[in-house]
Amino acid sequence: MRSTRRTAQAIAAAAAIAMLSVAVPPAGAAASGPSAGARCSADVSLLGFTDSLDKTTFEGTAVAGLSALALTRPSRALALADNLGTTPARLYDVALGGREKLSAEVRGMTTLRRPDGVPYTGADFDGEGLVAERGGRTVLASSETEPSIRRFRLSDGRQVAAFDVPDRFRVAPAGQAAVNQTFEALAATPDGRVVYAGMEGPLSADGRDSGGRGLQRILRYEGGSGASYTPAAQYAYRTDVGLGLVELVALGDDQLIALERGFTAGVGNTVRVYRVSATGAPDVSGVESLATLTDPRAWLGKQLLADLVECPPSGATAKQPQPNPLLDNIEGMALGERLPGDRRTLYLVSDDNNNAAQTTRVYALSVRLPNQARLAARALLSATAYQPGPVSGTQLSPATVNGVTPPFPGQPIPGFSAVIPATPGARSGNRLLAMPDNGFGAKDNSADFLLRAYVIEPDYRTGEIEVRSHISFRDPDRKLPFPIVNDKTADRLLTGADLDIESLAWDARGDLWIGEEFGPYLVRTDRRGKVLQAPIPLPDGTKSPQSPDLTPGESPTLPASRGFEAMAASKDGWTLYPILEGAKIGDADQRRRVVYEFDVRAASYTGRTWSFRVDEPGLVVGDAAVLDDRRLLLIERDNDMGPSARIKRLVVTDLDAATQDGVLPRRTAVDLLRIADPRGVSMPARPGEYGVGPLFSFPLQSVESVLPLHGDRVVVANDNNFPGNDGRIPGRADDTEVIVIDVPGLRD
Repeated sequence: MRSTRRTAQAIAAAAAIAMLSVAVPPAGAAASGPSAGARCSADVSLLGFTDSLDKTTFEGTAVAGLSALALTRPSRALALADNLGTTPARLYDVALGGREKLSAEVRGMTTLRRPDGVPYTGADFDGEGLVAERGGRTVLASSETEPSIRRFRLSDGRQVAAFDVPDRFRVAPAGQAAVNQTFEALAATPDGRVVYAGMEGPLSADGRDSGGRGLQRILRYEGGSGASYTPAAQYAYRTDVGLGLVELVALGDDQLIALERGFTAGVGNTVRVYRVSATGAPDVSGVESLATLTDPRAWLGKQLLADLVECPPSGATAKQPQPNPLLDNIEGMALGERLPGDRRTLYLVSDDNNNAAQTTRVYALSVRLPNQARLAARALLSATAYQPGPVSGTQLSPATVNGVTPPFPGQPIPGFSAVIPATPGARSGNRLLAMPDNGFGAKDNSADFLLRAYVIEPDYRTGEIEVRSHISFRDPDRKLPFPIVNDKTADRLLTGADLDIESLAWDARGDLWIGEEFGPYLVRTDRRGKVLQAPIPLPDGTKSPQSPDLTPGESPTLPASRGFEAMAASKDGWTLYPILEGAKIGDADQRRRVVYEFDVRAASYTGRTWSFRVDEPGLVVGDAAVLDDRRLLLIERDNDMGPSARIKRLVVTDLDAATQDGVLPRRTAVDLLRIADPRGVSMPARPGEYGVGPLFSFPLQSVESVLPLHGDRVVVANDNNFPGNDGRIPGRADDTEVIVIDVPGLRD
């Protein structure tokens, strides 16, 4: 039966241990305020932890094996114990407290019983997931034994309901599930209408992918608190290599938090917290094996919030080897109070497996959880919207590519490598200056492509882009110190064989600065495109294979097409931040992308540099813009398109928050492959169109333009590498797309 009786001995023991609870150390750990804490990542801070429950007892039972946590009030939680031999299955009522120091104290216990009143034990109940239902009278608990989901009454602990589990989720030989790999995770939406049950490991029919990631299922039940829940859908979820899904928190609006955990003997635990999106996710109930799913949109989206090994240890000690003494076998998770800045308190609890070498530890984290990004507008410019000018593409192969055959009747617009306001300082996305690059991708095939920047007006009501005028880049005053294609003409119009222009910015005087890749160079022009001074090379001698400055026998220090793809300009227009698209040749850290600082007044580099580290060596920085002060918004992308695209994202960094070695922090602002489209902006779909609907994707190969607008709005556009890309509709040359995204919390 439920009890709140406590012996004097238990009170004394709890009080003594509570004094050992640890607060986050103040020495430079984090900012002040209610959400202060030691930073584990850009999205997560450790507020504190306590070992006050470790190796304690309550009414003759060991407070151990805590596998799930559910808040009943802001400072009160229920903790579910898993299977401990013949010990009765039970819940502990835990008081959580402490602004300065986190504390946890058992105040009561509920024994979980069969409908006939007989207690469940470790022999027939392995409690792993817990939901405190609305109204506070009942809980849902999942057991890995069968598996099962049952409702229990808190007043006496009796089971009052059980819900259907599809046969294939039964433990083998009854089904396809492995022992101790079933319903480890259980969560309910705030309104109680949806319950998610997550499998810790894969079904035998699903298995693991070639990299060792678990191909797992999350079941969606629909119903209501106090009423019946029935299976409604299944979602495909991929764990990290060697990790299992051990807990979920449902945020509502098809958004969840996932907790993944693993253990390596002699090394210790790995614990990671993810933001998960089920927006637009298909029901995979009818899919026999998840291994057959090839479309990434068929899987739930995951964004790493924090790997807890990165948290400061904050005084924690471990009883066994751990990569960070703060870690243990964390299995329970519950969402707590709201904090400033789109943050929530997130509580975690570790399961000590009733093992002397492990610790029962309660943690409090501050987790940043803004609403998901949403598509606000979209407009397209046809791939074959040829502009006035000479015939182009004469140096390309005459083969038809994606329905287009060179040469072209005029000047194509092969997408945009830079998009900035049409006039300096403007903050509207309705009139833009959009610049293509060198045309067809190489010096030797782009001599008939004229370098321009186009004034465009996206009409987001019709979904079309109007081209109003253009700026022609030219060098009539012979500022370029090397021969150009149109060397003998008066205008000396620049072509794609002369420069590979990739990024663009206004300065404080109203001049334009171009980030260029062949040098790489910075090139200054007036507002009408006339070159005003000789291109400015990097002072550290970095040169690409196409650099006109390479001397005979000199080796380049930068791969081809890895120059200044990205460049941001300060708000006052006096400082530029050009960024190398890729790593330098021979750099020991091939994830490093160098960020330079350039003084516009002095027309020279300041000597200050930073390192932005992409997630994988093969990723590139596609563009950058200043958000405010010294924070930059960057595009990080792979080189794939369509269903093969894996990484297209916007990342926020802060130049003033670099490490002593100059390495910049990073926070993912939005996954461009997973943008909610609740208003149907991307619909109706064209025949064969990929990536549209309630879940909108921007799966285009070269995502190369980003422009922050007012508030949390951002413009993103693509370079379509005309006519080579077909990421949107297979076999059809990609159009140029300009999208507007609402990114909640972008500037937080």
